[in-house]
Amino acid sequence: MNLETDPSSAGFDADRLKRIDRLFDAYVDDGRLPGYLAVVSRHGRIVHVASHGKRDVESGAPVEHDTLWRIFSMTKPITSVAAMTFVEEGAIDLNDPISRWLPEFAAPQVYVKGSALSPMTVPATEPIRLWHLLTHTSGLTYGFHHTHPIDAIYRAAGFEWGTPPGLDLAAATRALAEFPLVFQPGSEWNYSVSTDVLGRLVEVLAGKPLDEVFAERIFGPLGMTDTGFFTKDTDRLAALYVAHPRTKMPTRNEAFGSIGVARPDSFSGGGGLVSTAADYHRFTQMLLRGGALDGARILGPRTVSMMASNHLPGHVDLESYGRPLFAEMPFDGFGFGLGFSVLEDPVKAKTLSSAGEYAWGGAASTAFWVDPDEDLTVAFYTQLLPSSTHPIRQQLRQLVYQALVD
Repeated sequence: MNLETDPSSAGFDADRLKRIDRLFDAYVDDGRLPGYLAVVSRHGRIVHVASHGKRDVESGAPVEHDTLWRIFSMTKPITSVAAMTFVEEGAIDLNDPISRWLPEFAAPQVYVKGSALSPMTVPATEPIRLWHLLTHTSGLTYGFHHTHPIDAIYRAAGFEWGTPPGLDLAAATRALAEFPLVFQPGSEWNYSVSTDVLGRLVEVLAGKPLDEVFAERIFGPLGMTDTGFFTKDTDRLAALYVAHPRTKMPTRNEAFGSIGVARPDSFSGGGGLVSTAADYHRFTQMLLRGGALDGARILGPRTVSMMASNHLPGHVDLESYGRPLFAEMPFDGFGFGLGFSVLEDPVKAKTLSSAGEYAWGGAASTAFWVDPDEDLTVAFYTQLLPSSTHPIRQQLRQLVYQALVD
């Protein structure tokens, strides 16, 4: 990742951009982060790259521009883009019931009351549709939420931080279909395994594994040569750390740290990819350019625009449904589209970013956003669980936009 233009030619004050380095260098120097890499781009050119610290504190290996990062939920937009390529081809419609391809979801049950051991359910009043998966309005959940009796059912079945060992994506999806939904499809928003189920739907539509779909439809055309569900180049892979519950200081985590070093049993479209800053930069540039980059068209511009619109029931914001687990900032003013959060009201959100910004992040404190109004993309990489440990994303927004002076 190299600078591609002088910041002043892209409307930035270079000295103000250095505030990014000063703040996050301090995070590293006082031990709050092991290391980080931040990339700012405007008008299709990289204007600032900041990095400091170690990708592996114990070995002393530094963060480098080609460091590999577990991007966790930054996988979700990639899976969502893959799904929308099938919509564009007419293979599936946003309103189609997913049971047409995943018959295990033909008759979902919805929780109404009771405990995890004895839940009372009723039949779903409408099927789970493709747009429900893309918007997290399916009624599915995550085992790690710890907020609903159905979450406990997920955990008891081995679906807390991933899938039970030995289950491929097809088997994992069939197991998930057996659990009650937390609400009627389309009625509410709940961050969930929806995108993992979406990944299985993509597999069935394509007739091939998710890694091959990604390679053919996204990674190959965009030249994302370092992105996949695991890497053999483990020397470049950053170590994963977990914040101590009391001190918030990073502690190496060997259990989660094994993610990305071997082919997984199940390809998680919700959180399984490893990538580099350069690769994900190409993905965000494709989105910013309306679905195409360097002659490779992945989506049409109107499809990208639809994805970056708020699809929440009642057109409300995410804070109306309670803050997602690990969220480091309120979601006032943010809606949700087809795979991304969508900023609708910067004043309500108390952020300098622009209305129309779309974004998401990963559990290990990675994050990105695309701002079409300012022709801007930003991404941040580190490896610290959970992402709520520090207010990195809000601080980074403030530091980027205060440096825009045109």
